[in-house]
Amino acid sequence: MHTEKTYYEDYQLGATRETVGRTMTETDFVVHAGHTGDFFPHHLDAEFCKTLPFGQRIAHGTMVFSIGIGLTASVINPVAFSYGYDRLRFIRPVFIGDTIHTKVTISEKKPDPKRPGQGQVIERCEVINQKGETVLATDHILLVEMKDAG
Repeated sequence: MHTEKTYYEDYQLGATRETVGRTMTETDFVVHAGHTGDFFPHHLDAEFCKTLPFGQRIAHGTMVFSIGIGLTASVINPVAFSYGYDRLRFIRPVFIGDTIHTKVTISEKKPDPKRPGQGQVIERCEVINQKGETVLATDHILLVEMKDAG
């Protein structure tokens, strides 16, 4: 990980980047359940899940979000910070053994209405499985300093 200043004006609409992959493990399921307190059988009970349409344990949506977004954290930008996420959707299930990666696309830019000298940069984040299917989508909102703000 390294530090790189990227100002509002430097972000280009339509620019994309993709992360490395990460394979989901049974340990991920158990640790995430312990962190969140979500021990629902859909995530941890293999026998119960055999009776469900997917026939196997399904990853916690919050875990897929956490890992998928964590994969995007590769550069520290000292003139930007996360303002949050909008439009989070769990599109397809993720299973033990699936490998996910994240595609990030700059989808929107606009001056921040409350903060002169800062803009909002919207990153569309798509978490994609090994089959090329989008399993999760969300918009990451960044507050970014403008070059002429100083």
